[in-house]
Amino acid sequence: MKEELVAKIEIALNGMRPFLQADGGDVEMVELTDDMELKLRLLGNCSSCSMSSMTMKAGIENGIRNALPQILKVTAVSE
Repeated sequence: MKEELVAKIEIALNGMRPFLQADGGDVEMVELTDDMELKLRLLGNCSSCSMSSMTMKAGIENGIRNALPQILKVTAVSE
């Protein structure tokens, strides 16, 4: 079940990657916890961009939660 969910998360992230990569950034999945918290790391230019919190909240989190409503929380983690 969790492997299937992780695969769906990767598909959703792959849909967002071109927008991040256009600005020299990317995103990687760090962990999906048992209580359905998804931990992501912004990479490249996205990791230090002043808009990164907006990118995470408005872009990535909304996209993930719309595609996978069972994900309860999306958190950004740093290096």
